Amino acid sequence: MTVGLCRVWLRLPDNHSLKGKRHVLKSLLARLHNKFNVAAAEVADQDQWQLVSLGISCVTNNERHAHQVMAKVIAFIQAERLDAELVEYCTEVLHGIER
Repeated sequence: MTVGLCRVWLRLPDNHSLKGKRHVLKSLLARLHNKFNVAAAEVADQDQWQLVSLGISCVTNNERHAHQVMAKVIAFIQAERLDAELVEYCTEVLHGIER
C-alpha cells in the first residue's frame, strides 16, 4: 500500500468573507474528489478569509502513480481555480505495511 500526501496553500485575493471562502472550498473539494478520487479537506487557517490550507491524499499500489495523481491535482488547481493563487505545495509518499 502506498499513500500519496499533498499539502497545498492557496490565497484568495478577491475574497472578503468566510462565506465566500466556503463557497470556493466546497466547489474545489467536490471537484477534486470527483475527478481524481482523492480525499481532500481544509486542515488549517479556517478563520482566515483569504488563506486556504488543504490536505489531499490518495491510496494506490505504487509510488509512481501517487506522484502522478498529486501532480495532476496541482495542475488542475492551477488551471481551473483562477480565483485562487497557488502559494506553495509539498508532496510526500508513504509506504505502508506489506504482507
